Amino acid sequence: MVVSKFLGLLMVMLFCGLMIGVNGLSMDYYMMRRCPFAEMIVRNKVTSALQDDPTLAAPLLRLHFHDCFVQGCDGSVLLDSTKDNTAEKDSPANLSLRGYELIDDIKDELENQCPGVVSCADILAMTARDAVFLAGGPFYPIQNGRRDGRRSKIEDTRSLPPPFLNSTELINLFGNLGFNVRDMVALSGAHTIGVARCSSFKARLSNFDSTHDMDPSMNVNLAKALSRTCAAGDRAEQPLDPSRNTFDNAYFIALQQRAGVLFSDQSLFSSPRTRPIVNDYAMNEAMFAMDFQLAMQKMSFLNVKEGYAGEVRQNCRRIN
Repeated sequence: MVVSKFLGLLMVMLFCGLMIGVNGLSMDYYMMRRCPFAEMIVRNKVTSALQDDPTLAAPLLRLHFHDCFVQGCDGSVLLDSTKDNTAEKDSPANLSLRGYELIDDIKDELENQCPGVVSCADILAMTARDAVFLAGGPFYPIQNGRRDGRRSKIEDTRSLPPPFLNSTELINLFGNLGFNVRDMVALSGAHTIGVARCSSFKARLSNFDSTHDMDPSMNVNLAKALSRTCAAGDRAEQPLDPSRNTFDNAYFIALQQRAGVLFSDQSLFSSPRTRPIVNDYAMNEAMFAMDFQLAMQKMSFLNVKEGYAGEVRQNCRRIN
């Protein structure tokens, strides 16, 4: 059922949406470069992987996000460190990322079918899109043609939003990348799937500020649940919303109930500027899905590289 729905949407995308997009990207990029089954290969690999491990949807989405927010959507998050350089993936902000082996598997298959054609950056964009859809979220068309970057440095990951930012700080950070407030809240809704480690929320549980031991924006039940999780150590995981593997609007409903796991998430409901958007999405899942796919499409255009500014890596873990 999911496969047939996907095929139908893909056919609509191919026959009704063959267009040139921003920065020279296009919907039919690989059709025109003799790799017509590139998207199908990616979709099949992601489908198989999620059947084996449904928890992988969130990491695949997160890989794309962490790639685009650092030097643009150029596959830099996939590069391994070398003896002379510590890469993005070894930053503390990225140590919980996973899914690299699936990306390698997809790249190997694509290199067998059409060598030197499909970039690692495009693979990240396609796997994130497919993971969202297969987790129950919207299917959105993406344009391809990104080239892979040659730079990946740990210091560049300072541009990633940490979990302790408040809504105003998030608005400013996202705004610097061209996102409006609604885009930011919609993209935060990616936390409707996945988990957070204790290390990202333990500061809410003790010595929170000068007047509160615990973060007062949490409800009592959440505080107890987070405390139980952290009793197992910093790497212990807490689902970000009650339906951790299903892409829905439960995340926003949780924020209304003061049950956002991360401080940055709960701040979206605490702030008068973002609370109405949270309420919109909690009430109307279709509105969230529409805004999310538009924001994801916008994100996929961040600082894309073309021509000699990038390359198509043979191996996603190292430059050519």
